Amino acid sequence: MTMRQTIARLALVAAAGLVLASCQSKPKSAPAPSGKSAALLAMEQVAIAAHKCWIASKDPAFRPYQMANELNSFTGTPRFLLVPAKHYGGKPLLVVQAQGNSRRVDVYGPLMNE
Repeated sequence: MTMRQTIARLALVAAAGLVLASCQSKPKSAPAPSGKSAALLAMEQVAIAAHKCWIASKDPAFRPYQMANELNSFTGTPRFLLVPAKHYGGKPLLVVQAQGNSRRVDVYGPLMNE
């Protein structure tokens, strides 16, 4: 399996984990509102998991990449990007985002095509 296939599979696993988590029974009492949208709450969890798994673990397959968090988006589209480590401002190779009041996570970018 190539590094890009590994990235694509991990991104899909992260998205699948959110889908499965949303299928769990809801608590009987509503949690206190945090002021955060469902998209932001979802992306915070996905970004933390991706960072631990891909970057903090020092996985050699992810050494050429760096994460760029854009979770504080005012457009309602919190996301994080996987960019070249040596060109932080470069074109994103992978975009993981959620939008609005949905916990649905979308993943796209050149790494998904390989």
